[in-house]
Amino acid sequence: MSLANRILVGLAAGLGLGVLLAPADEGLARLVVEWISPLGALWVNAIRMTVIPLLVSLLLGSIVSSGSSVVARAGGRTLAWFVGMVGFSAVLAAVTGPTLLRWIGAERAQIPVDPGVDVGQVTLPPFSDWFSGLVPANPVAAAAEGAILPLLVFTVLFGLAATRVAPEHRAVIERAASAVSATILVLVEWILWVAPVGVFALTLELGAQTGIGVIAAVAGFLAVVIVLLVVACGVLYPLVRIRAGISMAEFARAAAPVQAVGFSTRSSLASLPVLMESAEDVLRLPSEVSGLVLPSAVSIFKYGSPITRIVGTAFVASLFGVELGLVEWAGVAVGLAALTFYSPGIPSGGLFVIAPLYQSLGLPLEGIGILIALDLIPDMFLTATNVTGDLAVAALVSGPREAADAPGPEVVSPPAEAPPPAP
Repeated sequence: MSLANRILVGLAAGLGLGVLLAPADEGLARLVVEWISPLGALWVNAIRMTVIPLLVSLLLGSIVSSGSSVVARAGGRTLAWFVGMVGFSAVLAAVTGPTLLRWIGAERAQIPVDPGVDVGQVTLPPFSDWFSGLVPANPVAAAAEGAILPLLVFTVLFGLAATRVAPEHRAVIERAASAVSATILVLVEWILWVAPVGVFALTLELGAQTGIGVIAAVAGFLAVVIVLLVVACGVLYPLVRIRAGISMAEFARAAAPVQAVGFSTRSSLASLPVLMESAEDVLRLPSEVSGLVLPSAVSIFKYGSPITRIVGTAFVASLFGVELGLVEWAGVAVGLAALTFYSPGIPSGGLFVIAPLYQSLGLPLEGIGILIALDLIPDMFLTATNVTGDLAVAALVSGPREAADAPGPEVVSPPAEAPPPAP
């Protein structure tokens, strides 16, 4: 059985058993969850262990081997796809989300609000601090703290500087980066071998915590979010076929394990090792492109985030009876699309970022608390959509593949002449 199928089996088995055990508050159900769920945390930690060295070595090696001119061209195309795809998902959600919510009557859902959520007690770092922190004062500290974006900035600058040193020094840096990335990828193969067990443990705990009741209570809201995320994800398959020359079936095979890992871990960064495997082994993308695009994508590109945030805003507006006009919805779409690139490293940080926008629209901040209480389930589908977008961008930046993959004209060898008869 392929890795993707084994991961999907583990995911389905974990969710099914978890729902059967819910609520896992006491007795045998609680004992089973307490013993199995640490395996999921252990597996996620193993994946995260590889992220920093893999990200730095791949990005550094790609920049040094490709040169600054190639980086500039690929970086420009990557940024253009980032902005264009985020804009598409924002427009999709703003145009269809409010209408679908009204059509299915999602505002009548009974929301299990977490009484412990107090938006006012959470301190969001000011934008000025976030912006000035993009250049790390201490890159080692940034790596230790998991500050991915500042570490990414330092790695890019270091790599560009390395392209200007003497060839013998540049070769040493390139070989070191290649050796580290190759070693980490071997470690990744070992971790992926036990992926079905890790995914099973993660989804078992999820099913035991939520159960059928919570899912049914918010079915309307979740249905709209999930449907739009699926639509946004589905658009990527023909787009990659048309612009990159990769068949939809092949892209689906490459995306399946990435989506399963993203769905279960709810972390784009944790999906980076699987993204690299799929990009280079299944899609056969150039390593210099995937090594440059994918680390950047998992750090700053959130393709599906505008969908969850815009639909969530429409849901909150419906719950509290706030009418938003066309101009307000246009502002919501633009503002939330821009804010997807600024997400602080705190739980549900993307939701806390939208507090100033809610205040300007007259929406109560309690609505953010409702969205945080509901964020678990949408976030699984959101992460799966985001990592699919990351893989799609890598394929799109690599460019059309027809010329490289198309079979050449068949060469028919002339029939060999019979040897002359022996005298």
